[in-house]
Amino acid sequence: MKEIYGNTLGLKSSEQHRLRNTFRRRVPPHEIVSPELARHLTELSRELNRQVGVLVNRKGEIEHVIVGNAHKLELPDIGRARAGQVRLRGLRLVHTHLKGEPLTKDDLTDLALLRLDCVAAVGVGHEGLPGVLHYAYLIPENGSGDFWHVETLPSVHVAQPDLMDTLGALEEEFNRKAASRKVGGREKAILVAVCLDGNRALAESSLAELKELARTAGVEVIDSVLQVKREADPRYLIGRGKLEELNLRSMQTMVDLLIFDKDLTPSQGRHIGEATSLKILDRSQLILDIFAQRAQSAEGKLQVELAQLKYRLPRLVQSDDSLSRLMGGIGGRGPGETKLEIDRRRVRERITHLEKRIDAIGRERSVRRAQRNRRELPVISIVGYTNAGKSTLLNAITNAEVLAENKLFATLDPTSRRLRFPQEREVIITDTVGFIRDLPKDLVAAFRATLEELYDASLLLHVVDAADPARDEQVEAVENILESLDLMEKPRLMVWNKADLLPPDEVAALLRTRGGVAISAATREGLATLLAKADTTLFAEGATEAIGAI
Repeated sequence: MKEIYGNTLGLKSSEQHRLRNTFRRRVPPHEIVSPELARHLTELSRELNRQVGVLVNRKGEIEHVIVGNAHKLELPDIGRARAGQVRLRGLRLVHTHLKGEPLTKDDLTDLALLRLDCVAAVGVGHEGLPGVLHYAYLIPENGSGDFWHVETLPSVHVAQPDLMDTLGALEEEFNRKAASRKVGGREKAILVAVCLDGNRALAESSLAELKELARTAGVEVIDSVLQVKREADPRYLIGRGKLEELNLRSMQTMVDLLIFDKDLTPSQGRHIGEATSLKILDRSQLILDIFAQRAQSAEGKLQVELAQLKYRLPRLVQSDDSLSRLMGGIGGRGPGETKLEIDRRRVRERITHLEKRIDAIGRERSVRRAQRNRRELPVISIVGYTNAGKSTLLNAITNAEVLAENKLFATLDPTSRRLRFPQEREVIITDTVGFIRDLPKDLVAAFRATLEELYDASLLLHVVDAADPARDEQVEAVENILESLDLMEKPRLMVWNKADLLPPDEVAALLRTRGGVAISAATREGLATLLAKADTTLFAEGATEAIGAI
């Protein structure tokens, strides 16, 4: 015999018997609810002073009978429906509202998250007779941003819409939307940023940068969300209401992942993933993924793998619930926990192996630098924020063919070229990996062999995208990284790239207040001035002695 689900405590045997009899009733498939079933539910609801509901399949058969309290009812666990985004659940919820109130937020959330065919609420009228009928069903993505369509009928006795025709049209539209989403084969994402310090402009700039990172990673950004909060939620980072809204939005737009602008703790990533059934990435992980795609040399691939393993180690958890603790006793470990420890040990062993290989590469690089220093050739290193134009500048002044794209982190591997100044002096000029704010610490540590090139530099050319509205924040981010590497004492020359995109008076004001050289690496404008300035800085009186001492 089928059981009643929900708040059954305190029910009499006769009341439970009447509730079980509900399973015998049928609903015409094309109707939302029949007048007979509606009256049966409202009479029970009035007698119990509790909400009563049923889940009805498309054949009109009742699969579940649910009892709640006076304000709401809890649905049985029928599973999440994210996997079947082009089809609805095949179940409709029909329940009572004691005061005839409209559908609640909980009703509509259940409709979306469970992908129910329809949710209907029948008002309990005078003497338990059915009153007003509120109902809602999901609708595909639309310009208004609505998730559902809500209607109200004055009574269950008036003509109801043909439910089966409506559901057929909806599923056909869902299928068409899903097919159009698959074109291109790229993953779809919603970006999420949280402003905790009240600086909304900075948060918006950070969100725009996150969008560029996602584009570089090959992700299609469907939507972006910015929430202003006083403090981060320890469980979800964002507020629970905003998470629920994201959940609904992600189901409607059929996205694959959520990307957060701030780094998530391991527990936050796990809880958000459990609440949304989506892949979750934070800013650091997205940057690591980009580096994994962009790394070309064997050294670069080793460095990226090391950074990824260090990042993922504390986030390695056992997700298979079937491996439960079968071995009892205090302190006993079941097979699931043992498997997890084995996985962690393998990751630690791999980290140790990679660190040894990278150390060996670092020693080889030191030998090459020592040979170069014996020839007493000064070294100029190009540093700067990612996508500021460093590789374009190297190509422009050395006629090299280093990859230069309008993407973040287009080049990861350092490139060195000889450069002859007009006074017949030679130097080595090196392009380095681009910096970015909040660069993952594991990534900085993994790329230490690459960044060691900067310690031998006689001059740092700090390339800045002068046309970027966030240039001041980018300059600060680069200087913070240089300070963390103890490189702030190195001679530096500010290079304001893309100056051709600014008005001349703004360029003049920038040089007057901040110093440096204004250039356009793309058009080669200002390169002669840059080389002359670098030559003067490097070979000023006494500078050559310092260079030879390196």
